[in-house]
Amino acid sequence: MSTGHGADSAPAPSAADDNEPHDQGAGPRATTTAKPSMFSSLRIRNYRLFAMGQVVSNTGTWMQRIAQDWLVHSLTGSSTAVGITTALQFLPMLLFGLYGGVIADRCSKRKLLFVTQSTMGVIGLVLAALTLSGNVQVAHVYALAFALGLATVVDNPTRQTFVSEMVGPGQIRNAVSLNSANFQSARLVGPAVAGVLISAVGGGWAFLINGLSFGAPLIGLLLMRPSELHTSKRVERGKGQLREGLRYVREHPELLWPIVLVGFIGTFGFNFPIWLTAFTSDVFHAGAGTYGTLNFLMAVGSVAGALLAARRGQSRMRLMVGAALVFGVLEIFAVLSPSYWLFAALMAPIGLAGLTFNVTANSSVQLASDPAMRGRVMSLFMMVFVGGTPIGGPIMGWITDSFGPRIGFLAGGLISAGAAVGVALVLARLAGLRPAVSLRRGRPPVRFVRRAEVSEVSEVA
Repeated sequence: MSTGHGADSAPAPSAADDNEPHDQGAGPRATTTAKPSMFSSLRIRNYRLFAMGQVVSNTGTWMQRIAQDWLVHSLTGSSTAVGITTALQFLPMLLFGLYGGVIADRCSKRKLLFVTQSTMGVIGLVLAALTLSGNVQVAHVYALAFALGLATVVDNPTRQTFVSEMVGPGQIRNAVSLNSANFQSARLVGPAVAGVLISAVGGGWAFLINGLSFGAPLIGLLLMRPSELHTSKRVERGKGQLREGLRYVREHPELLWPIVLVGFIGTFGFNFPIWLTAFTSDVFHAGAGTYGTLNFLMAVGSVAGALLAARRGQSRMRLMVGAALVFGVLEIFAVLSPSYWLFAALMAPIGLAGLTFNVTANSSVQLASDPAMRGRVMSLFMMVFVGGTPIGGPIMGWITDSFGPRIGFLAGGLISAGAAVGVALVLARLAGLRPAVSLRRGRPPVRFVRRAEVSEVSEVA
């Protein structure tokens, strides 16, 4: 295996070039670097067990998400309260996210996941008991959302980096894409089932099913073969490891700017629990079934985006930035939709663009990271992606309550599109590229070219 870049050796990123993998490990056998097929990671037994467990658990997670949003909105009638719940769930990631990465780098990821997944299952069961007994209050939901966030601080970077241990560096892109397809496929089933349960018997049963669903990944972890894991050397306990991780990211532009873009879009562009609940009740004057349908349609697009990403052998910076820009523009189009049917039809392409951006950024950052740093890098990635929600959630909830769902959704789309354009210009400058306009047939009207070519392109145009 080749050794990853040191802190001072990374070249400037190119908006046109691929990210090259830099990895090392102690896997039991060499890993192929050939372009993967769509489901190639599933040939690996340990990953197959992991994926099967996650299918069940993710379905329960989506059921709880939908039921929790609807429960809070029913108890309070406030989009701001929904935003606060989401914020509390992700606040621990903002406060302690980097510590989760340090723990992931120091410990056995398989054993660590067993602890975090068990904890998350217990939290679901507690919420189910409170709801089914009729004693649930919004304060209970707030507290349990925060507790779930604390478990996620360790679970998220551990789960992200455990993927590379199961499949090796040659299959990271494919496995990350299939993980996303797995999560979004569960989104096809979870919201629909949750909508039926909420309407028929109440959301408490959705919480119960979610708590029990964590048994599946726990069984999968127990059945894995440790000898087949591509484990890297654990990082010994030492001082300054948080600062070391931050410095490593700062000195590597191919890590820094994707994480910056992820931060903007995660904070302001992915507040769908706030916007979709508000659109469902205040614009379309519908119930939980319609809310579940909108989530279902977005999941269809997300699954398509994940499966398309699984077929790609490489992750390009320009694809990441382009997907982010399309995501923001589609959100703006959704705001302008005059009818429910057009709004609903845009959920699938929004899901496709958002998932393409997320998968491309995730795999690019993992592959560009030294294995000894990967836990801390991915904890920073997840911290800015979901940890920004405590900032963006209440802000977007307040805008939505004060100025209406359309203005709230519009603000998220404008910020996402603006951030994509800004990061694209920074990456292009670092790579020695400049935007050029051309009117020649067969060429895109706006493209990035080397600085020396700009004057020539302008003269031809």
